[in-house]
Amino acid sequence: MDLNKIFIKDATPVKTGGQAVLDGIMMRGEDRSSVVVRLPDGSMHIKTQEIKNDAKWKKVPVIRGAISFFSSLVLGMRVLMYSVDVLNEYEIENHPEEGEPVEPGSLEKWLAGNFGEKGAWDFILVTSVIVAVLISIFFFVMLPTWLVGFLKTWKISPIALNLIEGISRIVLFVAYVIMISKMEDINRTFQFHGAEHKCIHCFENGLELTPENCQKFYTLHPRCGTSFLMFVMVISLIVFSFLGWPNIWLRIISRLLLLPLIAGLSYELLKWAGRSDNRFVKILSIPGLYLQKLTTREPDVEQLEVAIAAMKAAMCGRDEPCIEGICDKEGKLIKPYVRNEVKNGGAEKPV
Repeated sequence: MDLNKIFIKDATPVKTGGQAVLDGIMMRGEDRSSVVVRLPDGSMHIKTQEIKNDAKWKKVPVIRGAISFFSSLVLGMRVLMYSVDVLNEYEIENHPEEGEPVEPGSLEKWLAGNFGEKGAWDFILVTSVIVAVLISIFFFVMLPTWLVGFLKTWKISPIALNLIEGISRIVLFVAYVIMISKMEDINRTFQFHGAEHKCIHCFENGLELTPENCQKFYTLHPRCGTSFLMFVMVISLIVFSFLGWPNIWLRIISRLLLLPLIAGLSYELLKWAGRSDNRFVKILSIPGLYLQKLTTREPDVEQLEVAIAAMKAAMCGRDEPCIEGICDKEGKLIKPYVRNEVKNGGAEKPV
């Protein structure tokens, strides 16, 4: 791994980030976000939205990181669900014999009837995020501290117990990533993740956004969310080592209460890593970069085209209207999307 090809000296970091979704990529610029999904017929479906940048907390160090951490969870789940919805709708429209619309259940009908389609969609989104967070808390907070608790009988010091817990948390997370990477859909998503990074590298280095230029760069990037998660785990390992070793419930509560602070510190460290050529910063970033080797894959040309279209759409000015529909390789709308009506009551399907 050549750090000079990741921390490129002449690159100009920009306020741009992204996320791989199912068969697509989400990009966020300063004023706009875009989601581009590659459909089975080879065409690309795009949706852009304006980003509000008037929040004062975005200028407050640490606090901005803590809030961004939790808002990113919601945004990430939202765009992931959107990509799934786009692909499902494509299958229903083009292969009706294989993808008949599913009749909404009683809960869905009740939610739609009382809160409207958007309210029902938001409820499902928030519920999905809560479930995902609870599962993560169980596997990466409760389980490690419970397992390490059995070592207390060996008269190990509290600092050592906390360090072992932190290391076991990292091992569990790495094992989880390796396990899911064996799934075909996840492996393809990791390819889109690599395409996102290559495209951002290309943009930051001032080159024309073409698949050929993007292929010149690494799939690893210093500002990646994967590196952020590694920073969170490493910083928590250090911070928790000073908390002693009380009973399991106090350990769990203390870790959850300190999570916003740790997320905020990790965010600031990630921002520093993204714009600094400091050797110390490069060394701190190495664990996260190695973790990225598990969450990124070399993309093909079609995946790079998706990243480029998403990037160009996210970089357009505020005066450009938001779009949704089929786009070309430049992220320009060529066929507007028309929402289908759902059979139950003629309500619009939320996307």
